[in-house]
Parts: sequence; structure tokens; C-alpha cells
Amino acid sequence: MTARGIRGATTSEENTKESILRNTRELLEAMMEANGLKKDAIACAFLTTTRDLNAEFPAVAARQMGWTDVALLCGHEMEVPGALAKVVRIMLVANTAKSQKAIKHVYLKEAIKLRPEMNSKAGAVSKSRTTRRKNQT
Repeated sequence: MTARGIRGATTSEENTKESILRNTRELLEAMMEANGLKKDAIACAFLTTTRDLNAEFPAVAARQMGWTDVALLCGHEMEVPGALAKVVRIMLVANTAKSQKAIKHVYLKEAIKLRPEMNSKAGAVSKSRTTRRKNQT
């Protein structure tokens, strides 16, 4: 097993606890699913938000998912003029047998714009989650 970094990002519709937690949870689940990971494979996670999201720590979503033994750290992203707003970013460090090339980074919602070259990798995950969510409502 090798430690690999797995990136992901999503957007939150509002600066509310509920929206931040819901979107963070959705992203974490998508990242785990896309890479075939179980919670025990996660060494640590760095979770950041743009400064316009401050109603809740995104790590709370991971704790609610049972990640009580995983090292988590929250922070804010740099403020870059013109950058996408209301973004939650995650970098998981996970133990996996997958090669670096086989890792799937996941970008959901408006965050797909952050890494357009990843659309072919993340698009399937993001589209299936969006379709599933629409079917549930």
C-alpha cells in the first residue's frame, strides 16, 4: 500500500451549516466511491472553504459519517480575485494499492469549472450523483 493524495471540490449553495455539511458529505462519499476506499484507508483529510463559507467546519460532516479516528484539518483558501465562490475543497491522503494515474479526483457542481481537464474522470461520478439526487427529490 502507498499513501496517495486524492483531490475533490464542490460548491455550496448557501453559507449555512446544513448546506456546507450536505455538500461536504456528498463530496466525501463521491471521492470514496470513485476510488473504492473504506474509511480505514484514510490517513488524514484537509478540508478548506473559500472565506465566504464560515457557518460550519466541513470536518463536522466527516465526523458525522463516523470518521472519528481520522485526522482532519480545516482552513480557508487563498482569496484570489475572480475565483469561484462558495467552494469546499478536500484533499484526502489514503492508503491504496492504486497507482497515482489510477486515482480519481472528484469535482462536483460548479467546482467542475476549477479543473475542466478532470471532467472525463470526475464527470461520471458527478453526473451519477446529480441524477441520483434529482431522482430522490
